[in-house]
Amino acid sequence: MASKIPTRLLAGGKFEIRQIVHGLWQTAGGHGKINPTEALKYMVRLVEAGFTSFDGADHYGPAELLMGELRKWYASKNGADKLGDLQLFTKWVPHSEPMPRALVEQAIDRSLQRMATDSLDLMQFHWWDYEDMEYITALKHMQALQKEGKIKYLALTNFDTERLRIMYKNGIQVVSNQVSYSVIDRRPEKEMVKFCLEHDIKLLTYGTLLGGFLSEKWIGVAEPTTKAQLNTSSLGKYKRFIDHWGSWTLFQELLSTMKKIADKHNVGISNVATRFVLDKPAVGAVIVGIRPGLSDHIESNTRTFSFELAAEDTAAIEAVVSKGKQLPGDCGDEYRYRW
Repeated sequence: MASKIPTRLLAGGKFEIRQIVHGLWQTAGGHGKINPTEALKYMVRLVEAGFTSFDGADHYGPAELLMGELRKWYASKNGADKLGDLQLFTKWVPHSEPMPRALVEQAIDRSLQRMATDSLDLMQFHWWDYEDMEYITALKHMQALQKEGKIKYLALTNFDTERLRIMYKNGIQVVSNQVSYSVIDRRPEKEMVKFCLEHDIKLLTYGTLLGGFLSEKWIGVAEPTTKAQLNTSSLGKYKRFIDHWGSWTLFQELLSTMKKIADKHNVGISNVATRFVLDKPAVGAVIVGIRPGLSDHIESNTRTFSFELAAEDTAAIEAVVSKGKQLPGDCGDEYRYRW
């Protein structure tokens, strides 16, 4: 389908995805009650606007089922031969335990059934405990299932650089790694970006808008400290990121700086934040969350592609960011180690 939303290529140019991917993690709860019917209607509107790439997971509530319903809608409207116009990603997030092939295949088959397909576009694997090397076993089984056609492209989520090196030494190749990356979370730049450029791995980034903190609504607002103020799981998480990076006063300076840049280009702070990360080496796409029925950002997300950041824009952002501290560790460490 023709679309004004630009794309980037993964897997050596074989897999084309939109530069903004819409993430379905907010359908899992923790961000307000989501009506699945309204969620599907919003996904249809996104596709009609040219946003054809979606990111889900086995544990995101109805996310896989919603993507399955989207496939059915698209096939009924455009024909099954056009389903390649959609790019539907999912994840498998198992507990650390022995990984026999039967267990791995059962998980893949469950996602296939939910998503109404016989081959997953992109299967992203997560593992909690690095000391348990069964993640290598699981990935080798997934590689076998990929050869059998049940998975088109194999990928990761929240793995660090050291584990990627171990995988490659074990003959496991992936096309992407989904990680947190934002103006203040620059952990990918420590080691991950270099490794990804060397091995043709793209970063699919989340947290780029800091759970909504990178927006005009937080300018001049007193520091949120209560659960009532930090009323979504994303706000709670990314407030912790802001605290590790710097102070609320420094964050206000960052918002003010980004607002000036946004006004200059007639866009919003969220567009500047997204463009900043999209311009980074090895980045394949930025993932933004959707809350159907609670927020609508189709038009504003489209504006991300209406401008380019000038060198002085980037320098102004970096001047403020450099006043804070680097977030500790490598990509994904927030899920395994206490900061």
